[in-house]
Amino acid sequence: ILKNGGSETEVKLYSQEGLDMLSNLWVKAAAEFKLMYELTWMGRPIIQFGTDMIMLQQLIWDNQPDIFVETGIAHGGSLIYTASLFELMGKGHVIGVDIEIRQHNRVAIEAHPMYKRITMIEGSSIGESTITELEKNLGEGKKVMVMLDSNHSTDHVLKEMELYSKYIPVGGYLIVQDGAQAWVSDIPRGKKEWKDDNPLTAIHEFMKHNSDFIIDESYTRLGITQSPCGYLKRVK
Repeated sequence: ILKNGGSETEVKLYSQEGLDMLSNLWVKAAAEFKLMYELTWMGRPIIQFGTDMIMLQQLIWDNQPDIFVETGIAHGGSLIYTASLFELMGKGHVIGVDIEIRQHNRVAIEAHPMYKRITMIEGSSIGESTITELEKNLGEGKKVMVMLDSNHSTDHVLKEMELYSKYIPVGGYLIVQDGAQAWVSDIPRGKKEWKDDNPLTAIHEFMKHNSDFIIDESYTRLGITQSPCGYLKRVK
């Protein structure tokens, strides 16, 4: 039984509804305690849930992209994570985009053994000059996968989806991170505006007008995720 704001919701614990409720509550508590900041990958903070990273590994192996584009670099842990997977696979390159790459992060990333598979572009992920620079690095005939993890406002994410979706081939994936921002607006350290202004809202808006993609929930089936509805597969 979940009691919230004077209302009660009762579900059977060992049911899909029970699992969904527990997963949602865990994400809320984890966000409050900032558990996503606990993980590092090969020495760099990654700011993700471990379940999401394992499922991302599975997706990359299943899909075998040549280039992985990620908007939002932060400390570089996620770039290095993907680059290390490519290193094990013996192929692939990662392109990171961020409006500001802080000097200490740049130095650490460039000094990392996995940097040989990484290119960084500094600029707004929706800026014309950034897109021009990105396209120079994509090359011809490469299988591209994109993960959006920069500014999490609805308008920004929707614009990113419109810009970056064109690079995804049929059978490929556009990954939209942090839709769970919609779930955590009501935690003590949350913000009320997150309830409506979040990546999940952008996903739903994008899907209303785009039949080329479907939401593939197989990569969020573990329940504990920062990215509900965030794995979009191009089907045509």
